[in-house]
Amino acid sequence: MKRRDHLKLTFAWSAAGAFPWALQAENAATIDDRFPSLAAAALGRATQLGASYADFRIVQMDHEGLYAREEMVQGIDASASLGVSVRVLCNGAWGFAAAGTVDERTAIRLAGDAVAMARAQAAWQKVPVEIETLPAYQDRWEMPHRVDPFALGVEEKTGGLLDVNRAALRAGANYCSAGLHLVRERKWLANTFGSRLAQSRLRVHPTFNVTVLDEKKGGFASRASLAPPRGAGYEYVQEAGMIEDAARAVAQAKEKLVAPSVTPGRMDLVIAPSNLWLTIHETVGHPTELDRALGFEANFAGTSFCTPDKLGKLQYADERVTIRADRTQRDGLATVAYDDDGVKTAGKEFDIIGKGRFENYQMALGQARLIGRTASNGCAYADSSSSFPIQRMPNISLQPGPDDAVTAESLIAEVENGLYVVGNGSWSIDQQRYNFQFTGQVFQRIRHGRLAGMVKDVAYQGNSVDFWNACDGLGGAASYELGGAFNCGKGQPQQVAPVSHGAVPARFRGINVLNTNQEAGRPVAALDRSCCSNRQWI
Repeated sequence: MKRRDHLKLTFAWSAAGAFPWALQAENAATIDDRFPSLAAAALGRATQLGASYADFRIVQMDHEGLYAREEMVQGIDASASLGVSVRVLCNGAWGFAAAGTVDERTAIRLAGDAVAMARAQAAWQKVPVEIETLPAYQDRWEMPHRVDPFALGVEEKTGGLLDVNRAALRAGANYCSAGLHLVRERKWLANTFGSRLAQSRLRVHPTFNVTVLDEKKGGFASRASLAPPRGAGYEYVQEAGMIEDAARAVAQAKEKLVAPSVTPGRMDLVIAPSNLWLTIHETVGHPTELDRALGFEANFAGTSFCTPDKLGKLQYADERVTIRADRTQRDGLATVAYDDDGVKTAGKEFDIIGKGRFENYQMALGQARLIGRTASNGCAYADSSSSFPIQRMPNISLQPGPDDAVTAESLIAEVENGLYVVGNGSWSIDQQRYNFQFTGQVFQRIRHGRLAGMVKDVAYQGNSVDFWNACDGLGGAASYELGGAFNCGKGQPQQVAPVSHGAVPARFRGINVLNTNQEAGRPVAALDRSCCSNRQWI
């Protein structure tokens, strides 16, 4: 199908109101008026049946994905969900029930189903669930944004993707694909503490991938977009510099195509925020989830080495390192005024690692007492109306160093032999979130304090504690960048959650670097052994 015909069909579909999220809009628009009576019916029924606590929520989730390859629009996906759920605490056990119908009869029925489930679970539950009392809030919050991406026409959004592809093709790419992922999340929450909350937020993620070929040798190299997802409106897409980055990506892919393969060994790394955010996510974010540390959660790479006996004692990182959690950061993917337990997030910011020491876990309602603390720090999230709220990451970020004059360049200037790492790639981590391996998009050699050309086939390896204790330099506040994950998986049934990770460029000494081709047993040509001294080989 030609692009013009594809767009004509799509426009007709949109004009007819056939986008799933558009079909939900009219229904959602009435929820503000209907919510108080629905909540009263559900909470009243749960209390009448013996629940000591209950909450009622309505969730609307709208998704849109647009995809283009070279000069062709490949597809548009749109979906929406709207539903209700009731969660209760009865006889020391949780009960939960959800449905896709939003009316009073359903709300009352779900309250009964949730109580029945809680009573059934209480019969075999050894340790009763206890929760703290939360303050009551009546509030409405909307994520700040200038341009609602769901209000824009399809042609404008797909046109932007095609512009990115054209820029890559002009720069010499053989192939280029671009995508745009959009989510609008609306939630209403009421609980028996007296809270009545309505919240709305957006998130956007523009992406691309370019590939260049060496037709004589049959090789190829690629580089993906460095633009992270963001909790923002479409203005972020317009200002993200995707066209410029696409042209730069082609030049870097061409350089990567002819770059020598890395010589493995121990060397110093300067890691850009575009790569370091993922290392923060895997080596600090997941290990410090309290449910994982207690063994209640073991999906998606296991439990955690960071057990409660280490709280306040473990020297997790060098004293230069502070990694802070919050749900209040501007443009953060996890930013929201209240978590899904109804905890107000302002004032709940906390250091996970403070000056190198392990200081705190991420917690949801009822978890704090398990480690001798008093209250949740606002880390509950459910990805749909049919999902039970579980502990999920807030925004978790490496704080800048004290000297704002420190940049990636000044960190590089103090490295004799090493690598500068840009952009995230693949990752692997063990079942205790301890031993890890990461790749990236671009690796530049550092020789005598200067960048000295690209190498490829690189992965860096270590364990979470030794790695962070090897940090000896941090960029200043001006070098801070916000990265993040659009869909972080956890739980079973699986839930996905958005989370941002801010970082500054950071320097790490003596990190083990692997050659991925050698590790895979493939032949490696043109190894450049000059990037490491003999004493750095392992």
